[in-house]
Amino acid sequence: MKKILVTGGAGFIGSNLCEHFLKRGDSVVCLDNFATGHIENLLPLIKSYPQTFKLVVGDIRNIEDCRKAVDGVEYVLHEAALGSVPRSVKDPVTSNDVNISGFLNMLVASRDAGVKRFVFAASSSTYGDSQSLPKVEDVIGRPLSPYAITKYVNELYADVFARTYGLEFIGLRYFNVFGRRQDPNGAYAAVIPLFVKKFMAHEAPNINGDGEYSRDFTYIDNVIQMNELALEAKAGSAAVNQIYNTAYGERTTLNQLVDALKEYLSEYDSEISKIEPTHGPNRVGDIPHSLACVDKAKELLGYDPKFSMKEGLKEACNWYWNNLK
Repeated sequence: MKKILVTGGAGFIGSNLCEHFLKRGDSVVCLDNFATGHIENLLPLIKSYPQTFKLVVGDIRNIEDCRKAVDGVEYVLHEAALGSVPRSVKDPVTSNDVNISGFLNMLVASRDAGVKRFVFAASSSTYGDSQSLPKVEDVIGRPLSPYAITKYVNELYADVFARTYGLEFIGLRYFNVFGRRQDPNGAYAAVIPLFVKKFMAHEAPNINGDGEYSRDFTYIDNVIQMNELALEAKAGSAAVNQIYNTAYGERTTLNQLVDALKEYLSEYDSEISKIEPTHGPNRVGDIPHSLACVDKAKELLGYDPKFSMKEGLKEACNWYWNNLK
């Protein structure tokens, strides 16, 4: 049994990680302030795992909350952050406070508590204006948004803490993660749950640009696998103190995404197949194309992603159909 802290554990990715490691037999602490996470994601875990699941309501911007959460913990999975490029463009100060100051608080608390390894959610936004495809970990460009800056600074801080204090880390650059429990509501909802919600309401989703921007959409179960491998990597090995792309390694345009969503959702409601998307301007800070090379993760961690975009999308559509109505 491992003792694991999941920050942001009430959120989409965090709650899936909490559930996975509790089912595996580990002891899990969740730290969340519910700024973007939901208690509903945790209620089944609170009920089913009273002995091995602990919820700490707190904010990573408060160092004492971080110290309380990390007490007695061996491993940290740091998912807490303010996501969304548009959110960071609108309010760069709060994104900086949460994503950089909060991250530093967690590093300090983890160092002081003697945590064995600090695994954190990095971001594909770090590649910035780099034109190369597929994206390889050691080739990045200039950040294109405040959010991208915060996630790159996280990588730099983790590296300094490893060199200076001996705190082992693994950073996982997530590429457009989607799946069960991803929130379709709010101004900064991710594209897949937002489009699903629109289609289910018989409304036309709006595509930013001509729809030919592409992304490496990554199903949640592939992300869970990467986090598990990051925890299991041998201490002191070449696999630790590294940054890894966390993706499937397949590029999908927004137009292709819409076609796939219509195909899968129309199995539940045939009217959805008739809905055509609208188009608006490209978003500030968006990169045109994103595609990950996952060779490093395969070689050093033994990563073997099980779900392609379409396989994951079919699972996600089924979950949304049964849970959104």
